Amino acid sequence: MIDYIFGKLIELNPAFVIIENNQIGYKFLISLQSYQFFQNKTEVKVYTESIYQRDELPKHYGFATKEEREIFRHLISVSGVGGNSAMLMLSSLSPSEIIGAINTANVSLLKSIKGIGEKTAQRIVVDLKGKLGKHEGGIGQIIHTANDKIKEDTLMALVALGFNKSQAEKAIEKTILHNKEALSSVEMLLKITLKNLQ
Repeated sequence: MIDYIFGKLIELNPAFVIIENNQIGYKFLISLQSYQFFQNKTEVKVYTESIYQRDELPKHYGFATKEEREIFRHLISVSGVGGNSAMLMLSSLSPSEIIGAINTANVSLLKSIKGIGEKTAQRIVVDLKGKLGKHEGGIGQIIHTANDKIKEDTLMALVALGFNKSQAEKAIEKTILHNKEALSSVEMLLKITLKNLQ
């Protein structure tokens, strides 16, 4: 089984990536998270996962990080969640939002994703709660994206101000969950998070 492929980025769009390695082009279905991660790169490492189903061609999925692939593997282990549904979840919500929704049993957030009904959302929570990390989508569980620098700097600032690290992590995630615009800058995220800590 192939764990990852490193090669030249040939084509990239929100649905798939094609990389060339030893004159062979490999195509992988990707999430919007990976799409954003791969942008503006000439060479990339793609972590892979393939799903084989009877009477169907195999589907090959690619991920920018091991962490994203691990979440994908957990999601497809749930009855009723296939590869396409799991990838849609990873495109609709950030990894931290998915982890937070599962660990806090936020069924309404999960079922807001197209194709995920209430019963499936409930099953995801029951099967995966507590398996995706100890924190409710804490900083250590987040897949590294362009926004991570803002989150990490905000966390450092809060710790420097005397707040408990675990408490600060949860407050940051709560802020982002309810206000995505907070990620526009460290100043904005810090300002709004401080209100949640009061």
